Amino acid sequence: MAVTKTLAQYVVDSRYEDLPKDVRHEASRALLNLCGCSIGGASHATVENALGAVRPFAGPGQASILGRREKLDILNAALLNGISSHVLDFDDTHVEAIHPSAPVWPALLALAEWKGVSGADVIHAFVIGVEVECRVGLAVVPDHYDVGWHITGTVGVLGAAAAAGKILGLDQQRMAWALGIAATQASGLREMFGSMCKCLHPGRAAQNGLHAAFLAACGFTSSEQAIEAPRGFGHVLSTRFDPAPIMAPWGKSFELMRNMYKPFACGLVVHGAIDGCMQLRSEYGLTPDMVDRIDLKVGKIVLELTGKTEPRTGLEGKFSVYHAAAAALCQGAGGEAQFSDECVNDPVVAGLRRRVHATVDESLSWAQAHVMITLKDGRKLERMVKDPVGSLEHPMSDRDLEAKFVDLTGGILGKAQQNNLIKLCWDLENLADAGVIARTGVPG
Repeated sequence: MAVTKTLAQYVVDSRYEDLPKDVRHEASRALLNLCGCSIGGASHATVENALGAVRPFAGPGQASILGRREKLDILNAALLNGISSHVLDFDDTHVEAIHPSAPVWPALLALAEWKGVSGADVIHAFVIGVEVECRVGLAVVPDHYDVGWHITGTVGVLGAAAAAGKILGLDQQRMAWALGIAATQASGLREMFGSMCKCLHPGRAAQNGLHAAFLAACGFTSSEQAIEAPRGFGHVLSTRFDPAPIMAPWGKSFELMRNMYKPFACGLVVHGAIDGCMQLRSEYGLTPDMVDRIDLKVGKIVLELTGKTEPRTGLEGKFSVYHAAAAALCQGAGGEAQFSDECVNDPVVAGLRRRVHATVDESLSWAQAHVMITLKDGRKLERMVKDPVGSLEHPMSDRDLEAKFVDLTGGILGKAQQNNLIKLCWDLENLADAGVIARTGVPG
């Protein structure tokens, strides 16, 4: 079965005119969210360290870094924007745990700014990139993720390669090579969660996918069965590789429409616990000194991913359901401030965190949580959260995404610049040069 070649042909044959209006709008939503996350994360120590490492060796300033004044060559700009877009863990998430925008948008923004690409072409390429990475991801889950691969890094590189290859006009042969070149660079380990390396995964996926498209465009070859061969991506990185999601007819549905946006700056698996704690805090006027203990019932994957009981840094706090619940009840929020080093080490938050107890309830999905707060006066307050804010069943609206963008970019971009960038994202399909998005995301 020629899986890689068929996927390449799907990409080559895809037409912008075949994209439904709601899919095109979803691409703008994803871009607005990514810009906010990237600009908001641009001054994080992780980005500073990465920039310090690559700047002495970077090429000419061809593309912008969102939220910063430096410019780098497009490969390193894609890397840095991929890192900053994911460092806050505030970026979008497909229902199969893939963060689709972080590998694809940074590659496209760098390419668009350097080459001059229309907004319509960029939207088309983005939708294609998301479709490719998600279809390949669906072909290898769940054991691919369960065994320890970070699926955003491993499949994101194929999405970035397909998107960049579409902009470069690769034919079927070269597109197949691009997918193969990307597949042999697939990497990312879940062991890195809570460290600076987690956001390196989409950064490298963006950079390597873009590079794969350039290599293929110049005739650099790869296996033409890179995905389906016995020693190819699917069978090496999964024991249950199923090509059916990849081979399904193209254009009948779009994986981008199963994308979710986060109201809280951490993994979606703890959003239910945060949502429940915030609801009870607001409803009963709770303060930390009133609380004896918090008992959480969560799905199995929640404790696998976020079971850190004593996080030491903000990055580690994002992978602690104990900290997330405590911070939400103490401060009534779940933004980046609640996952900073300062909040993690705040004595009031840390004190309450040690009174949070979490157990697995096999009947609960990854998104759900049951919260019981026992007060010192003996009262027990309960809340079952079936569909937390940000889920497909309770999505963030366009206005919610705008508010999130303004909050993340405040103090970095001026008000007029914020409003202009919001307008450009919503008007993306009408832009003659999508590179203006990246340029407008530069402070001052």
